[in-house]
Amino acid sequence: MGRRRKHVGKPNQRRRTARLKRRKAAAGIADLRGQLERCTRELDDSLQQQVATSEVLRVIRQSPADAQPVFDAIVQSASRLCGAIFGVVYLYDGARLQIAATNNFTAAASIHLNEMQQLKRPARSHLGGRAILDCKIVHIPDVLEDPEYSHELALAGGWRAVLAVPLLREGTPIGALTAAKAEATPFSDRQIQLLKTFADQAVIAIENVRLFEAEQQRTRDLSEALEQQTATADVLKIISSSPGELKPVFESMLANAVRICEANFGVLFRSQGNEFYPAAWAGVPREYEEFLRRRGQFHPTDGAPLDRLLKTKRLVFTVDEMAERHPGPAAEFGGARSLIAVPMFKDDDLVGAIVIYRQEVRPFTERQVALVSNFASQAVIAIENTRLLNDLNKLNQQLEQRVADQVSEIDRMGRLRRFLPPQVADLIVASGTEKQLESHRQEITALFCDLRGFTGFSESSDPEDVMALLREYHAAIGGIINSYGGTLERYAGDGVMVVFNDPIPIDNPAIQAVRMAIDMRAAIGELTEKWRKLGHDIGFGIGIAHGFATLGTIGFEGRFDYAAIGTVSNVASRLCDEAKPGQILISPRVLMAVEGAISVEPVGEFKLKGISRPLATYNVLSAISAKI
Repeated sequence: MGRRRKHVGKPNQRRRTARLKRRKAAAGIADLRGQLERCTRELDDSLQQQVATSEVLRVIRQSPADAQPVFDAIVQSASRLCGAIFGVVYLYDGARLQIAATNNFTAAASIHLNEMQQLKRPARSHLGGRAILDCKIVHIPDVLEDPEYSHELALAGGWRAVLAVPLLREGTPIGALTAAKAEATPFSDRQIQLLKTFADQAVIAIENVRLFEAEQQRTRDLSEALEQQTATADVLKIISSSPGELKPVFESMLANAVRICEANFGVLFRSQGNEFYPAAWAGVPREYEEFLRRRGQFHPTDGAPLDRLLKTKRLVFTVDEMAERHPGPAAEFGGARSLIAVPMFKDDDLVGAIVIYRQEVRPFTERQVALVSNFASQAVIAIENTRLLNDLNKLNQQLEQRVADQVSEIDRMGRLRRFLPPQVADLIVASGTEKQLESHRQEITALFCDLRGFTGFSESSDPEDVMALLREYHAAIGGIINSYGGTLERYAGDGVMVVFNDPIPIDNPAIQAVRMAIDMRAAIGELTEKWRKLGHDIGFGIGIAHGFATLGTIGFEGRFDYAAIGTVSNVASRLCDEAKPGQILISPRVLMAVEGAISVEPVGEFKLKGISRPLATYNVLSAISAKI
């Protein structure tokens, strides 16, 4: 019995297990079906969003000069995909807020539109205004719970949840994109991100239009500038090709001014004292042309454009000549309305005026005024050219002779400067005679300087290094020689000789030479320190002597030098040879000339080659008086 009951219970347990498995399987299938449906919806939403953003990008590409189709596409897609009852694109220029595009605006929502149009500036009570003021996304799931939002407006319009994304260009708000839902339910993260994407696309569209308009304006400006430059070049060409003929120049100016400035006609008046007469015109109506011929020279009536120009000596604008108290003949006979009268000045004297007219009320632009002003200047140039042409014809022979003399003098100066020191060449040119080149005797101070150890350096160094060192050396002492007015007698390698008191006289040439030597020692001292760091053991010595010498040119045709020959030159050279690095050795005669102005130390007597007796020598230490 017990065994039979045991077998009876097993089928029931298996049936319960099977039912549990079927239930679990059914639940799993239902869960999978739900997940599949959610995935399908998400994919469908994602696809719709991608299609919408792609469509907006297509509109952006097709409308580079107009952002309105982009705004319309954005608000339509944003409203549809975000489940909103309407969408709005606001634009903000820093002061004024305006609605650029809307979607699904009902009669109730129009209240919002009207209030925004009246507001014309961002406010926190409106969603777009708040997004612009805060420069960030504003999301209000229920506007009735927001104390700053206009509850009256929301109730009248029938919306509860709102979302706004600012349009930012480089961090600066230029508008906002908003969407609103009727029910008080928050926007999803996906919808917020979608609206942000649309806002970015709106900014791209705005920037595209701005860049397109800027490029178009730049193209217009360049075209206008090119046209003006071409017209100016044409006038200049006529001026150069018609010397002495003013009428073709004036007519070309007026024709270009009328055409480029979009005027109807123009007249160029010449002035004599307080009276004017027409010198040329372009496009003038026949009745006004007959009047101009008949009137001839005239004094402008009181208050007329030329009368105001005559009194003020300034450019005259008239917006509407017909509206003036006493319209002039141009209005009466030519139908002139807007005009500008530009004065023509020769220095401070008024010589005429260019007047261009429009037969409609449309003031001229600054660029057009500048063009006519430029033509006025060219007209003065043409008038002056004509006057000068007559004078030039009379002076032609004199000028030819003068030019020939100047060319000869320039050639002579060039020859002198090629083989003489600048002081000598300038003196000869200024005096008009070459007497200074003849041999003569003069008391001078001679300074000789060179580098110690230069021979050894040049033998052991590359030629490029030798030349570089010489360039530094000559540059340092050359400027000092010029500043002290010394005459560079010659230089050979590192050896340089400078003469004072010839050909230009100097009150105390010895003091000038010592002053220059002290400055040279300081300047070359800095260089020798630099050279020492580079491994070059180079010093600098100077010798100065005072006495008489014979000076003049030596050499041959094509290569002359200005030389100082005599004992004084030899003594300066020998003293330089005896000078140790940093020494300035001077002769007794130099010491007598600068005594009391410098500090010296005796060096001893030297037996100098070519000098019969030993010479006492002194080393200059420093200057001790303002005389030096």
